[in-house]
Amino acid sequence: MMAIDELLGGFADALTPLNLLFALLGVLLGTAVGVLPGIGPAMTVALLLPATYVLEPTSALIMFAGIYYGGMYGGSTTSILLNTPGESSSIMTALEGNRMAKAGRGSAALATAAIGSFVAGTIATLLLALVAPTVVDLAIGVTPADYFALAVIAFVAVATVLGSSPLRGLAALCLGLYLGLVGTDVLTGQERFTLGVPQLSDGIDVVVVAVALFAVGEALYVASRLRRGAVQVIDHKGNWMTRDDFRRSWKPWLRGTAFGFPFGALPAGGAEIPTFLSYATERKLTKHPEEFGKGAIEGVAGPEAANNAAAAGVLVPLLTLGIPTSATAAIILAAFQGYGIQPGPTLLTTEGPLVWALIASLLIGNAMLLVLNLPLVGLWVKLLRIPRPYLYAGILMFASLGSFAVNADPLDLVLLLVLGLLGFLMRRYGWPVAPAVIGLILGPIAETNLRRALAISGGDLGVLVDSWFSRIVLFLALVALVGPIVLRLVKGRRSTPAEVQADGRLEHRDRDQAVRTGADREDWGASDG
Repeated sequence: MMAIDELLGGFADALTPLNLLFALLGVLLGTAVGVLPGIGPAMTVALLLPATYVLEPTSALIMFAGIYYGGMYGGSTTSILLNTPGESSSIMTALEGNRMAKAGRGSAALATAAIGSFVAGTIATLLLALVAPTVVDLAIGVTPADYFALAVIAFVAVATVLGSSPLRGLAALCLGLYLGLVGTDVLTGQERFTLGVPQLSDGIDVVVVAVALFAVGEALYVASRLRRGAVQVIDHKGNWMTRDDFRRSWKPWLRGTAFGFPFGALPAGGAEIPTFLSYATERKLTKHPEEFGKGAIEGVAGPEAANNAAAAGVLVPLLTLGIPTSATAAIILAAFQGYGIQPGPTLLTTEGPLVWALIASLLIGNAMLLVLNLPLVGLWVKLLRIPRPYLYAGILMFASLGSFAVNADPLDLVLLLVLGLLGFLMRRYGWPVAPAVIGLILGPIAETNLRRALAISGGDLGVLVDSWFSRIVLFLALVALVGPIVLRLVKGRRSTPAEVQADGRLEHRDRDQAVRTGADREDWGASDG
């Protein structure tokens, strides 16, 4: 009951005219940028992050919440009409949704995605309000060694799940950890990896890195694959959801929510696994198996609900433990840190009104998005027809202005270019960007807790496995790291030569798909030919 009372107090703050205006502005910006091809929620919030720093913290974070959810909504439009998922968790939505659009049922696919996102987002946000205080009570007794263990499992989970291979994910993670070490050591006061540049003594700003890797790297990668011609957008007009569509969708919405929120709330969770599980479940339970692969509405409703429920679930470890488990969560953490606020077990105590206003604004923004997305889908589709040279030139301009505005330092523009080229190379060779950003943000936190734990124990490494909590978490991290390798070796020994050849073709296809995820897909680029 206390959580409900706190949430009602959050509504009182979030429903002020000024905060409602920022919530509306956030969902509009988030949807507008998120609907653009090749731009997922992570890139959306990274690109618009500098704009929030001129606002008061509560208003800024409410606007940011709107951008976050708006980017999720906008991504479904791109997945369905262009077959271009902005991130790996939207692949399942594109799989069936695009086929529905090609069959003349684009409006029904967009509607079930929007309503499913609203249902899942509302239920998951209410669960967030109920679960967060309990997690905080449990987290108060967490030691520095336990925090280090949580950081390790977050590193391993993100590095092994995202990208075309665990090795590339770990390499990207190490790159982010290195960037996080640049600056002055808090404990010793010694400068590290600054190359004698005074401006780097405070470290590399997270905003610059996030915008460079996501926005600049993305724009350069798309430009390298750009072909002349207009973008082919499938006509979304047609029949809206029928009564039969509602009957076939409401159960997948609820099942998708049940899959998405628990996985998102786990420190090693994420949105990819629940979307795949939701799709597999709907395919098994459907009464219309012949439609799967040809445009089954259950294949859009379930995964899209799971995706949005996981997005709310991701906020559980972020707000209560300070652990981001996705690229978007990492940038949200950077937004908190930009105001000198560190999410963790004490956040609900020190910044309670802000947190509850933020959670309430998620419910408000979710309702706004449903109202905006259904009647205004035609407006968002027009954004897809913007010539891509103008589109990505605008992205580069706003990325440069935003990065410069953070510190008003020309060196940030140099870093933006260098890291942007690095982001381009990472996409070109299949290195995932998310582990690098999470390593940059979470690395210093992990280092601080590791050194604190060792200082308390007098340098005894045994302190890292001293509690049952850290033992279980580190064991799970080890399983997540070694398990896929062992399974692959066992499978390789048992496979026949024909199976090995087939698996090789499948792995090659999946690798190409993973390289394209988060950027312009090859089939999208080919449509320009």
